[in-house]
Amino acid sequence: MTMEGDKNGGMEKYTVTLSAEEAEQLQALVAKGTHAAAKMVNALILLNCDESQARGRRRSSQEIAEVLQVSPRKIDRLKRRFVEDGLEVALRGVPSQWEYEHKIDGEVEAHLIALSCSVPPSGHARWSLRLLADRAVELELVEAVSHETVRRALKKTNSSRGARWAG
Repeated sequence: MTMEGDKNGGMEKYTVTLSAEEAEQLQALVAKGTHAAAKMVNALILLNCDESQARGRRRSSQEIAEVLQVSPRKIDRLKRRFVEDGLEVALRGVPSQWEYEHKIDGEVEAHLIALSCSVPPSGHARWSLRLLADRAVELELVEAVSHETVRRALKKTNSSRGARWAG
């Protein structure tokens, strides 16, 4: 893994040089074919960008992009990630650093399930996700919640309105 400075538009040029072990690992990953598509595409990009002596002349990023039907920018980003962070991060991507506080815990979930199984408010034939969300706020189970969050919570517990086995 090396990095060279390049004055083309102020962008740095990253040179991918795979060790024999890394190249073998990527070849095996691609040959097996049971991994996520994005991971396999990343492996193919790295194999095609390899400039080690064993691989000979490599194609340009533009040629690789056309063959693999990805953008040249994706290739540049992947090369940079490989050089800066290593093979594993280049294959899997950078894990999200966002952490969200869950609005619905087990207790609120139980209340929502019980509420969805109860008689709907007058004027309504059944509970809608919006009605459930509004009622959860009225009961002060949560400060605020969207109907989508309610949907995910009910789906997780197999209590979606469309499920035949749900109550």
